[in-house]
Amino acid sequence: MSADRPAGTEGLRRRNAALVLRSLRQLGPATRAELAQRTALAKATVGVIVAGLEVAGAVAEIASGAESRTGARGRPGRPVALRGDSWVGLGLELNVDYVAAVVLDLAGEVRLSESRPVALDDGVEQALTDLVRQVAARCRAAGQELVGATVAVPGLVRGDNRTIAWAPNLGLEGPGLADLVAELLGVPVRVSNDANCAAYAESHHGAAVGAEHALYLTGTVGIGAGIVDRGELVRGAAGFAGEVGHMPIGDSAATCGCGRQGCWEASIGLHAVLAAVGMPELDSPLESAAAVAERAATDPDVRAVLTRVGEDVGLGIAMLAGVLDPEVVVLGGYFVPLGELVLGPARTALDRRLASAAQVRPELRLSTLGIQAAALGAAEQVFADVFAGELDLTSG
Repeated sequence: MSADRPAGTEGLRRRNAALVLRSLRQLGPATRAELAQRTALAKATVGVIVAGLEVAGAVAEIASGAESRTGARGRPGRPVALRGDSWVGLGLELNVDYVAAVVLDLAGEVRLSESRPVALDDGVEQALTDLVRQVAARCRAAGQELVGATVAVPGLVRGDNRTIAWAPNLGLEGPGLADLVAELLGVPVRVSNDANCAAYAESHHGAAVGAEHALYLTGTVGIGAGIVDRGELVRGAAGFAGEVGHMPIGDSAATCGCGRQGCWEASIGLHAVLAAVGMPELDSPLESAAAVAERAATDPDVRAVLTRVGEDVGLGIAMLAGVLDPEVVVLGGYFVPLGELVLGPARTALDRRLASAAQVRPELRLSTLGIQAAALGAAEQVFADVFAGELDLTSG
């Protein structure tokens, strides 16, 4: 928290409250005196902020084995912690063949996590609508207050965080999806790129925790990248950074969902891999990939396909590493069950393509968050305005 400084004027009360909330989220429970030391806010200011947050149900005093004393007269200071039973954020993912939901509380704990395949006779929007209604009902039954919701989609989302500009694998465009979910929930709703959401989740909860510069690659029908620098997403001028699936890498004759040929995802996306090994798609990308991995154990032709996929993965990462210089690259989605069947050839290809021995090969890691990574990151992003002081939990 050393980089955070207090906002000393009366008009910046929300930012001071956010400073306290961030301290509790990042560093854990603390007494009011300790919070004053962490944030450099006056003790009296911290006392007022904590009192307001207690009334709002955002924080609560907790019992400790030995209540701490700070040298001041009066009763011992009691630690304050974020409450996890009141305020929650809803993260949703809408993908080609599945939908997912994660409910995350203010303290950063997952309260609900669910994914389900999209039935052939249902559209993806109908599948998402059904999931949203069920999750919202469960939140209400648990007495949880929704701060907002974020929907992760495999496509380009404009800077207003509502308008889908291009999602070739879904066929959606415009603000309609945000409007639909907002009508169902009655709370503010954002739409965000799925790779960005998953990258945000990995940097806060998963395989990229502690890495200052990380790159995340989705592993679904499409291939996208999320770029994280010091815990924050890099979105580019129009918010479209990370649209790597359409780089011209791999089989130049392979037809992509975007209508062109030779795109990276047309060679390493899930549908491309299943077609190459002659296997059907199952209920989720993870199940499909697990079946491919099982077959690869006894079928040299399948292993050969995965070696070729891994080489194409490594070639693309080499190009991205030369531009972005990440210290960690996290592979998610269907890449996880395939593991070293893809990672081994990818490392070999990456080493072969690095321009100089001085260039450090980024560490390749598998996602630890499962198919709900994007939904988890979407839920975490709901609280971004709270921790930035843009949304005040005490105002209601």
